[in-house]
Amino acid sequence: MRTEPTWRIPVGLLGLLLVLIVYGIVVARYMPDLIGDWPTLVQTAIYLFLGLVWLLPLGRFLKWMETGNWR
Repeated sequence: MRTEPTWRIPVGLLGLLLVLIVYGIVVARYMPDLIGDWPTLVQTAIYLFLGLVWLLPLGRFLKWMETGNWR
């Protein structure tokens, strides 16, 4: 276990924050135009899915921040 922080942790956190902000803006900007007329429950399911889908690559990303290796 390392005793000193690496450059990957602050860069990774800033990168994650930037990507999530961009992702949220894109979803908030374009999804209402695409699904705005759909039933409320379908919209809810789609927004729930989109709210959770960003978690899929998070494990590998956090592993890279800690170890420097993507695997």
